[in-house]
Amino acid sequence: MPIPLKKQLQNKGNTKQNTLRILLIGYMGVGKTTIGKALSDEMNIPFYDLDWYIEARMHRSIKQLFEERGEEGFRKTEQAMLHEVAKNENVIIACGGGTPCFFDNMDYMNRQGTTVYLKAIPEVLYAHLKMGKIIRPLLLGKTEEEIGQLIVRQVAERESYYLKAKYVLNINLLNSAEKIKEAVYSLRELLNI
Repeated sequence: MPIPLKKQLQNKGNTKQNTLRILLIGYMGVGKTTIGKALSDEMNIPFYDLDWYIEARMHRSIKQLFEERGEEGFRKTEQAMLHEVAKNENVIIACGGGTPCFFDNMDYMNRQGTTVYLKAIPEVLYAHLKMGKIIRPLLLGKTEEEIGQLIVRQVAERESYYLKAKYVLNINLLNSAEKIKEAVYSLRELLNI
């Protein structure tokens, strides 16, 4: 049985147990960044969005990296950046939607910290993506029907990786500050932090 995170922070003996790393995983648009930033603010610990980190380090957008390196090249870069950012202590990391699905990333994340799968039904994911301000290259040029089909297909393909997370938190529509607060509260309750 895992040691509750609250106890990990209080434990003074083993330094590995003094380190808090929360890695949020799930499909694009589920709210990893939104919830991660809000939790980071509440707990006063650093937050990293892995995609943003990659873009800052590589001086390229994710779209450009995909175009220049192909998916395999991008995924290798993503893995290296995951290893880099996951060395930080007392941190919250929002991973890309595909991050857990390549190489040994999911096993690595489970060894490095506490993984949480933010799970939502396709309708919620679609609503979040529709109201989001981030341009997602994967969705460019697609009709609403094609986006809906893509979400259903990719979630089905990725779910076996996502379910390897230590915790699963069901996410409802995050369409207000109150709903985001509720999700953060649920996450803190789930993790006992």
